Amino acid sequence: MAQGPVLIELDDKPVTDVADAPPVPDLGVPTPDGRAMQAAARLATRKPSRLARWFWGLLAALVSAMVSLAAWNFVTALVASNPLLGWAMTGLIGAFVLVLLAIALREAAAFSRLARIDSLRHGATQALAGNDLAAARDVVGKLNALYRHRDDTSWGRDRLAERQGDQFDAESLIGLAEAEVLAPLDIAASREVEAAARQVATVTALVPIALADVVAALTANLRMIRRIAEVYGGRSGTLGSWRLTRAVLSHLVATGAVAVGDDMLEPFLGGSILGKLSRRFGEGLVNGALTVRVGVAAIEVCRPLPFTRAKRPSVRGIVKRSLTGLFGSAKAPDAPV
Repeated sequence: MAQGPVLIELDDKPVTDVADAPPVPDLGVPTPDGRAMQAAARLATRKPSRLARWFWGLLAALVSAMVSLAAWNFVTALVASNPLLGWAMTGLIGAFVLVLLAIALREAAAFSRLARIDSLRHGATQALAGNDLAAARDVVGKLNALYRHRDDTSWGRDRLAERQGDQFDAESLIGLAEAEVLAPLDIAASREVEAAARQVATVTALVPIALADVVAALTANLRMIRRIAEVYGGRSGTLGSWRLTRAVLSHLVATGAVAVGDDMLEPFLGGSILGKLSRRFGEGLVNGALTVRVGVAAIEVCRPLPFTRAKRPSVRGIVKRSLTGLFGSAKAPDAPV
């Protein structure tokens, strides 16, 4: 067997430049995963145990009884010692009780409005499923009644009134109502989502205090869902907003949608820019993207008609509009010389 050098012939392939190789991942630094939004979702959707419900219910009853008895004893003693001051204090307590009743009535009215929108959306879904023109006309009539005091829908309602007689099936009639009446409301709701996403992203990136980003994310999402409900006519009170928030976040948690990765942010950041951003800025972008996801789900929950002719808001489109350029240009920082 001949001994000598071995010649290995290489194919004529272009040599890859080392600068074009993807960066080596830094295993010591965790990838941004939207921890604040995930924690806020868990807090909002966590159901208390039966023992905890009994505890808080009994505590509320006990505190209410103690406060009532203390107020009664205080007023009766004051009336006995100084009738004028006693009756003045009685009037103040009565005014406070009236305010509490007004708040309770407002919350009840908010729940009624939300139930009205749920009923309207359910009726539209059934009319579309059965192609029931009479049911669709009933839905359109209720939609007009819902927005009869809204100036921002007057032009669309007038156009709907002119053209609805030319529609001869449920899908075209509901699609016309959706395009004429709800189109401007969809734009307004999308802007609310964009504003909330920018707020959550900025607070997460700039506030390094522990749990502050979680509180900011939960507060911003509560406000966003409440504003979206107001856009569509379902003005919700405090309890109604919390119920909407739980419904939206429970749906997202159940479907595993409270998670986002580079695949959602890379289309407008470009390549591996997310990994090159600082940890706080990366978390801000991810939390902002998750807020957009919550907002789109809230639009579907608060909208009185399902999406038929109109296009459902794109999560990526809203993310691109709200977060592009938020922390300057989407370029990786230059490496130190």
